[in-house]
Amino acid sequence: MPEADRTRTSRATRKQPDRVGSARGPEGETAALVHLPVPERHDTPWSVDPTRVGDVDEWGRSENMRALARKLYAPLYEKWFRVEWEGLDKIPTEGGALIVANHAAAIPSDAPAIMHGIETELERPVYGLADQYFKRLPFVGTMWARTGGVVAHPDNAYRLLREQQQLVLVFPEGSKGPGKTYNERYRLRRFGRGGFVEIAMRAGVPIVPIAVVGAEESMPILFKLPALSKALGLPYAPITANMLLLGPLGTVGYFPAKFKLRVLDPVSFDDVEPDQLRYSRSRIMDESEAIRQRIQGELYDMLRHRRSIWFG
Repeated sequence: MPEADRTRTSRATRKQPDRVGSARGPEGETAALVHLPVPERHDTPWSVDPTRVGDVDEWGRSENMRALARKLYAPLYEKWFRVEWEGLDKIPTEGGALIVANHAAAIPSDAPAIMHGIETELERPVYGLADQYFKRLPFVGTMWARTGGVVAHPDNAYRLLREQQQLVLVFPEGSKGPGKTYNERYRLRRFGRGGFVEIAMRAGVPIVPIAVVGAEESMPILFKLPALSKALGLPYAPITANMLLLGPLGTVGYFPAKFKLRVLDPVSFDDVEPDQLRYSRSRIMDESEAIRQRIQGELYDMLRHRRSIWFG
């Protein structure tokens, strides 16, 4: 056999080092990598990935930050808004679910109340979908993500619901909800094009509607300044009753309106196969409008039985 062929044969039969779990030393010899111990997983309902450094998950949520937020928000939740729940047991204690609710207040006060109540009572984390505008704000964007805020995109919602089986909170009215003036309170805006219904169908999870009373009066808008909102790139630029009565504190301070939250029966789509490429547009719009009407009807019922804005 020619010398060149013998050389190729020798090289071909030479044992190749395993590329996974090995490395070459300075002389070319193969050395095994040292395996580091995996950090112990904490036994909590929202354990973080043990391979990550710290407790910030892939969405930017930090349980340490959420725990701090719950501690700081508790007095406002318990003493100021005096939040009362009805039907909290209708929210699933396991598996994914899409929570939808009416939206209100110039600086929305309903989202933190819903997230705090579910996390403290059911011990499940809640991810809140919101406009990308918040993500772009310096400091605010980071804090928003650390406390469970996620950019409202169908792919994000699908991964949280389908792949990670999380609870996701969304407000189908969008910015039109908190942008209502006081004379428009408790009159729900259109629920967009029903995108939240399609996401629930595709992810194979139920929709849990919640009717919220009290947020409208916590920071009511008297009128808006369209020119200012356009110049600043904001959804709306409000002048609130809080600003007029409380001065500078009124820009962030809420009135002590009594909060009542009523959880409605979940809406399931057992007859719809998840992970389909397309879904019936008419079915989506019908389901979206039916959920809007249910929440609207419950709001009217709760308002009829309310004795006082401040005492419920």
